[in-house]
Amino acid sequence: MNTIWLDTIDSTNTEALRRLPELESGTVLAAREQTAGRGQRGNTWFTEPGKNLTFSIVLKYGPGAVAPMPAADSIWLNYLMSVTIVDFLQSHAIWCKVKWPNDVYVGKNKICGILIENTFDGSGLAASVIGVGLNINQKEFPQLANATSLWSLTGKEHNLEKCLEKLMSGFEGWLPCLEDPARRNSIFSSYSTHLFNLDVNARYHDYLTDREYTGKIKGVAPDGRLMIWDLEAPGKPLRYYRFKEVGYII
Repeated sequence: MNTIWLDTIDSTNTEALRRLPELESGTVLAAREQTAGRGQRGNTWFTEPGKNLTFSIVLKYGPGAVAPMPAADSIWLNYLMSVTIVDFLQSHAIWCKVKWPNDVYVGKNKICGILIENTFDGSGLAASVIGVGLNINQKEFPQLANATSLWSLTGKEHNLEKCLEKLMSGFEGWLPCLEDPARRNSIFSSYSTHLFNLDVNARYHDYLTDREYTGKIKGVAPDGRLMIWDLEAPGKPLRYYRFKEVGYII
């Protein structure tokens, strides 16, 4: 992985997409200050300058890069990045969970968000930009009600460059599993094991029916949909949700 540090940028994902034709697969753009970070659902990712990791990984597919991947398999990038973050935090003795599809939480507080944007070549992926915002040394979060950081959990300052190096080492360790269908189960197993609210009664909002109910997450289906056991509906059915179809009530 080739890491390029930028002093100030609007968004590392936006910059990576702007420069996509010239960037090689495996390039990492990291920003010391990000002024217009982007999250899921069009949300803004707020981060204090010089305190956290905000970076984007560029992957390209084909000869000399990552093995070709069907567009339908892009969900595996989410699994891969999520387990990389989990491993990094666990190396600091922090027990964390993946809030489907791609936020990482410690308890009920968010420590990391992931935003993946893809370009396509027919039915396959041409390139992917994997954006990560990971709270490292920030101590206060005035704009967020439920956020935490590595500093908040360990009481120690952490070197951002060394943290990124460790993360990329973990990412590169998992990447061969992504390219080998026979080894992908190891990624999916780790992701599934660390699901937020797994087998726990909790409240959810079904956006398809505009209904709140108590349910229990039972896992993720092979196609990436979240499976929630509806404990309030007749017959207690297992419901399947795609992104933006269900919300957590925390």
